[in-house]
Amino acid sequence: MLETEIVHIALENLQKNTHILGVWKNYEIGDNKKIDGEITFNIDNQQVKIFTEVKRTIRNYQLNNITDIASAHKPFLLVAEHLFPKIKEELRQRDISYLEANGNIYLKGQGLFFWIDNQKPLEQEKEKINRAFTKTGLKVIFLFLQNEEYVNYPYREIARMAEIGLGNVTNVMNGLKQDGYLLKLNKDEYRLVNKKELLDKWIPAFAEKLQPSLHIGNFRFLKEEEYKNWKNLALIPGKTYWGGEPAGDILTNYLKPEILTLYTEENRNDLIKNYRLVPDPKGKVKVYKKFWANEAVNHITVRPLLVYTDLMNTSDDRCMETAQKIFDEYLQDKL
Repeated sequence: MLETEIVHIALENLQKNTHILGVWKNYEIGDNKKIDGEITFNIDNQQVKIFTEVKRTIRNYQLNNITDIASAHKPFLLVAEHLFPKIKEELRQRDISYLEANGNIYLKGQGLFFWIDNQKPLEQEKEKINRAFTKTGLKVIFLFLQNEEYVNYPYREIARMAEIGLGNVTNVMNGLKQDGYLLKLNKDEYRLVNKKELLDKWIPAFAEKLQPSLHIGNFRFLKEEEYKNWKNLALIPGKTYWGGEPAGDILTNYLKPEILTLYTEENRNDLIKNYRLVPDPKGKVKVYKKFWANEAVNHITVRPLLVYTDLMNTSDDRCMETAQKIFDEYLQDKL
């Protein structure tokens, strides 16, 4: 569904539910292109203009950006095709008004207060599956975002580095071409383009599709002081790496971790023996299977790209501030 469609359907359903009339104005080039447009509501013969940003949906990692936009454009309304309940709760806590395509609305400000949350989500058209964003495809994208030269490597080498079957590489490459992320330069050469957009799409897809399939389990340390002194843990080089919050702390010295994330080749028994871990569904040590081929250089943390992704997929402000520091230092020049 296009942005203009989302707005018009949302306003139509809002009028149907509340008799509130809203008129949409899309900002063109030369207007205020830092935001999508504005809606003028007619409420009790009073006209209220509200700056408006339009999205299909919002993920945790986008909340800070939406908050910045809302702070710079008051009064503000977020219009979305669909919002998850936890996202809506977080928007309300941040005093950010929103309107969903089904007519659900939270509007606070300008002397107004409306909160409707009883409309069923609209049926969404099933999107065609793009093989670039399957679990297998996400492994390949991870490679390409780290080094775009890999797009021109032999398919067999790409399959080896991503640890996937050779036959999957063609499907992934075709999917990236289809969505405009691979530009053909000549008969044998491609360039990865729209890399920041690709990263923004990869981040939630990783959390939803790939990462859950990698989850080995949650653990706690045998002794509480080992959790506090996590930096003293002697990880086996080339087999186990810090990710998420501890990796963010190591790279920036800015974050005190609460959840300790590990990516590993070791099995559960080795993890328990080598790091004095105890299986615990509520444990603060989350362990995931390593999903990339061995690297020539051993690191104590996963690549900054994955650290950034882990942190952005939280709803914690401190984590997201740390993610921005990692982006600025390690990633922005590559995107």
